[in-house]
Amino acid sequence: MLENIKSPSDIKGLSHKEIKALAQEIRNEIINVVGKNGGHLASNLGVVELTLALHRVFDSPNDAIIWDVSHQCYAHKLLTGRYDSFSTLRQKDGISGFTNTQESPHDYFINGHSSTSISSALGLLTSWELNKKEGKVIAVIGDGALTGGLAFEGLCNAGQLCKNLIVILNDNQMSIDHNTGAISRYLSRLTMTKSYQSFRYSIDRSIERFATKIPYLGRGIEKFIFRFKRSLKGLILTNNLFTDLGFEYVGPLNGHDEADLEKVLNRVKKLHRPVVVHVVTKKGKGYEPAEKNPEIFHGVGPFDTLTGIVDTNNPLSFTDAFSQILMKNAAANDKIAAITAAMCKGTGLSDFEAQYKDRFFDVGIAEEHAVTFAGGLSKGGIIPVVCIYSTFIQRAIDQIVHDIALQNLHAIFMLDRAGAVPCDGVTHQGVFDISFLRPIPNFVLMAPATKNDLEICFEWALKSDKAVAIRYPKTNCPPDSEIFSSPIELGRGLLIKKGDIQKEGEDSTSEKVLIVSTGGMYTEVNLAAEKLNEAKALADIYLMRFIKPLDEDYFVQTAKKYKGILFVEDGVRIGGISVYLDELLARNNFTKTKVLAFGDKFYSHGNRQQILEAAGLSVENIIKTAKELLCD
Repeated sequence: MLENIKSPSDIKGLSHKEIKALAQEIRNEIINVVGKNGGHLASNLGVVELTLALHRVFDSPNDAIIWDVSHQCYAHKLLTGRYDSFSTLRQKDGISGFTNTQESPHDYFINGHSSTSISSALGLLTSWELNKKEGKVIAVIGDGALTGGLAFEGLCNAGQLCKNLIVILNDNQMSIDHNTGAISRYLSRLTMTKSYQSFRYSIDRSIERFATKIPYLGRGIEKFIFRFKRSLKGLILTNNLFTDLGFEYVGPLNGHDEADLEKVLNRVKKLHRPVVVHVVTKKGKGYEPAEKNPEIFHGVGPFDTLTGIVDTNNPLSFTDAFSQILMKNAAANDKIAAITAAMCKGTGLSDFEAQYKDRFFDVGIAEEHAVTFAGGLSKGGIIPVVCIYSTFIQRAIDQIVHDIALQNLHAIFMLDRAGAVPCDGVTHQGVFDISFLRPIPNFVLMAPATKNDLEICFEWALKSDKAVAIRYPKTNCPPDSEIFSSPIELGRGLLIKKGDIQKEGEDSTSEKVLIVSTGGMYTEVNLAAEKLNEAKALADIYLMRFIKPLDEDYFVQTAKKYKGILFVEDGVRIGGISVYLDELLARNNFTKTKVLAFGDKFYSHGNRQQILEAAGLSVENIIKTAKELLCD
């Protein structure tokens, strides 16, 4: 059936028996494509029936379905005309692994970060009402995303405005790692039965009818009726968090009973007040390996679909290197504590959690809280190590400014996935952290190039009394050499001589180009320098251990020895370190320079090489640009 579905209207006439068969087809297609391309598997398998029910009951795109984070939108894509292109999922020039407004009118927002759906949906619904547009707006949010403060800001405002917003709470007890915190425990206790909900609904309607018949008041005094109804219900029924915020609450429902979901959603569709529909699903549903290991199959690379075996024999990544370094230092220093925002495995903290439970803190998807919490730990004499992806630290810039830097506190921020991030696309590129963090006073920003370099930088950060961010890419560690064990000199980088041919007593740097690079680009610039030297177009490398602070005099004196300077930065050009240093050299009468960095645009999905090529940061373009400098 799946290949014949071009829009949601094609599934509305199917029998429930056919819907069950279609659900299995969808699961098979998702497993096969993710097995080849990688992607988010477990979360998508868990919402197949829910997605079918939503598209059977509502009329997308006249009704808007807003997927929070949207890494669970694969079934939605298959039902909205993208079956033919689904095999290109997360591939260059293929369809995105998240909702994308450029792909389909059924995707209302480009989503990739959590906890945004309720606020976006409420704003959309309010605009529709102001423009007299008919239609329902549904926000689908997971229990993990509900740990984010933005979700509660949206809930509070929606309850206040009393709009007829529908919030589907997809409760699978998971975000990426197992959910933690009070909200997770609270949702686990919400076990109201269907009979209770039926009773509650009938009581609700009876009270409303009774209130409207009160003499002299009737429907004209709406606020009084609302308060009277809530008070009388409070004597009979037990409310919960959502009802206290002004929502109707329905659930929990079996998220894999599509027929029952349809019945409930058809009732909910007729309501004219905000409602939360609590749906319980199983992450990885229908694929045993994913059901048993939902963390592994949340975001996974290509794997054997028959056995579920994921290739784990990979070279050492920067994430793995950091994990080893942290464990080594934590054993020697009991003041070290580690903080993650629901990304324990992804940031390399699994071993730390197992070994040092009392010093490990998973705060849920709450990056703002993670940073401010770290500030409190630091004030009390603990050294917090906050491990967050570069793209997610964007959510906590104010906390870094106000609660860390302004307080001049000692905290370490490990920014994984800095620079080009394969496959996940525009919402996940880690290219803004340098421009965001570099202007902040009392803040150090470092960019190591190898495992040894990372260890040197981390241990320096531990011994300092400063707030330090250390950024590194989602890639394997390049080979180390002796220079990467050089001790730290504040504000200075590492000068790597490549292929010197000068005679004794002579300095040949005046005929060379100096490639000045952030650490995350070392693999590419090292290969480019080697090829340049093989072609007798000589190049050395200067790796910026420090992006801030900088020993500017040392840098200028080093740069002036070279014929040309080529900057290569895995961050955005605007506000980046390369443009700053380029201007510094210009002020010192050295103008033979060029800057390669990410441009003023968002970069789509692809592998690392494809993303770098799109940004003009490929090895080939580094070589070409360096030769141009030497030839001028």
